[in-house]
Amino acid sequence: MSMNLGGGKGAIKADINVTPLVDIMLVLLIIMMLIAPLLQKGVNVRLPLADNTTEKPSTQEQTVVHVDAQKSLYVNNIQVSESEAVDRIKAALEEKAERVVYLKADTDAPYSAIMNMMDKLREVGIENVALITESKKKAEGGGD
Repeated sequence: MSMNLGGGKGAIKADINVTPLVDIMLVLLIIMMLIAPLLQKGVNVRLPLADNTTEKPSTQEQTVVHVDAQKSLYVNNIQVSESEAVDRIKAALEEKAERVVYLKADTDAPYSAIMNMMDKLREVGIENVALITESKKKAEGGGD
């Protein structure tokens, strides 16, 4: 008498082939690695260079206003009109303990557009505005 352990012709194969699953997961991982830096970049502005700069904070949790070369305004990477901008900023600051607005302006943005944005912020009582620049040392390749 021999015991049947499921190895015969009519038996169901019970082990799972995980190779296709691993292949799909690796492809998804590679796609995420390529897309993640693009999501964090935000609005494409060329920041002005400055000598006397402090290390800029991580702006992911901060309230950031971008002014590009065409005077377009972005609040936390969402394009807004001039009239919507202040309301958006006020709403964003209500959720945060730190009431600082970080202003990133393109080097080709008109000075009047930047000053106009700062005036609107002061009108609603937002006094802490930080102008974000690029360090000259980093731009020249001398920094680390």
